[in-house]
Amino acid sequence: MIAAIKPAGSNARGLLAYLYGPGRHDEHLDPHLVTGYAMLGMPDPGRDEHATLTQLARHLDEPVRLRNAEFGRPVTDHVWHCPVRTAPEDRPLSDTEWAEVAQRIVQAAGIAPAGDDLACRWIAVRHADDHIHILATTVREDGRRPKLHGSGIRVGDECRRIEKDYGLRQLKKGDGTGTRRPTQAEMHKAERLGWEQTSRQWLQDRIRAAIPHASTAEELLAYLEADGIEIKERRGPSGALLGYKAGRPGDLTANGEQIFHAGGKIAPDLSLPKLRARLESTTPEEHPTARRDRTTTPWHQATDALDALHTGMTDDAHVQAQIAALGELIEATAQKAPTDFRRQLRGASTAFARAQRSKIRAEDRAANDLRRAARDIVFTATGPDGSALAALVAAMLWAAILAGRWHEAKGHAHQADAARATAQHLQAAADQTLAPVLTGLTAHRPGEAARRTLAQDVRAALPTDADRILTDSGWPALAALLADAEARGHQPHRLLTEAAARRELTTARQPARVLITRIQHTARNPAPNRRAEAARLRSTTLRPATRIGPQTPQPATAPPSQVPTKRRNF
Repeated sequence: MIAAIKPAGSNARGLLAYLYGPGRHDEHLDPHLVTGYAMLGMPDPGRDEHATLTQLARHLDEPVRLRNAEFGRPVTDHVWHCPVRTAPEDRPLSDTEWAEVAQRIVQAAGIAPAGDDLACRWIAVRHADDHIHILATTVREDGRRPKLHGSGIRVGDECRRIEKDYGLRQLKKGDGTGTRRPTQAEMHKAERLGWEQTSRQWLQDRIRAAIPHASTAEELLAYLEADGIEIKERRGPSGALLGYKAGRPGDLTANGEQIFHAGGKIAPDLSLPKLRARLESTTPEEHPTARRDRTTTPWHQATDALDALHTGMTDDAHVQAQIAALGELIEATAQKAPTDFRRQLRGASTAFARAQRSKIRAEDRAANDLRRAARDIVFTATGPDGSALAALVAAMLWAAILAGRWHEAKGHAHQADAARATAQHLQAAADQTLAPVLTGLTAHRPGEAARRTLAQDVRAALPTDADRILTDSGWPALAALLADAEARGHQPHRLLTEAAARRELTTARQPARVLITRIQHTARNPAPNRRAEAARLRSTTLRPATRIGPQTPQPATAPPSQVPTKRRNF
């Protein structure tokens, strides 16, 4: 059950005309009162042919007129409107049940507390099977205004109790971090203009897509402007940026003026302070000429960065930061992945937006590596190869599963649902990206004798999951991958152990495929040569540290016995 309190109005008669009218699409059937503050003597235009809407409006507005006459200044925000709707799968409630629901809603809101004879006047109108409209005038009989602060939270809590009492679909309790639902006016406008999304929904998607492209709030706003989005900045006397509003091109008032929405109204985490905290938290490189390891692609670096979320879920502030940065990584991947894979990744990015927000304050600097990886991806000039994309999507899938578990453990019901929806999209994307990789590996699977030997490695390394791995349809491809890695100097037993340590296999739908993506990522480099590494360490240890002169270092040389006379390949 959803009770959506609307912004306060000033025209009770106009709202009654809508409630008792035919509706925009003739959907209002048999409008009538189901209850009110004092049913005796209250005119009901839906049941009494002699009653009029004007009479009912005057009846509700009487305390307002008395207050206006006494104080000499009119009250202009006195019309309280709250539609209450059941879920489509819920049973229809009777008029008596709806009357009880309405009574509980106005009590919870503070419109008409139980036992208060001087409370506000209110009515509940029903004109459809699945919902009612509660209308109240927020001036009490004694002329005072009711205390409605926090009424939305109280009404939501009461709806959760009503659902349980009446056997209705039970929704999750809100936590104040969700985006505002589109208003009827916004939805009708989008429909009228042929838009698939309302302006605020459209702007939210565009701003989130721009975040990986910027490192400061100013850069973000400049990027949005270059993308055609209308931006209005608020700056202080010193020129410092204090706030911003964004507008969708073509979203105009009746007078032809651009409509703007404040960032915090578009989504709670898109206000300027929160954007600034995220964007400007990345630690800069130590020196302008410093370079990170470029031997691996940004796609591989992103997979490595995700391991921080896998292993460090003890500090809540750090986990919240990693989850927020994970959303940026999913968005960046959706933008740069090959076209065939973008639909599911885009769906994952949209779904995960809700999982990124919670009441826990994020320590954004804890997600430097993950956020930097997202930015490297959007700025890379080349796309990923098949195995790199498959490994990254699989890693993001596991990260989304872990995020959902963390949210569930913290009681974040909406975020946990969003993470589960994200995982569904990422699972579909993972299956899609891995398919060509499996085809290529299966075409080069080793012989029966080699597979038996590799199966023994699987049983030795992963005894608990071995049966599921060996009966998985992906086992021939995994065997081919292990055989190839072994030919390049890797040890299958070690590769399997390391891969399983990064992602537990008990809950994996197809464990062999999980191992393939992890092993392809970890075994992409040549196996370390232990003899060569030992020789290098021995040479470093024996190197003299003598300096000649006060400042000039003398290049060190190994003793003659340590100088190789011939290059050897170990």
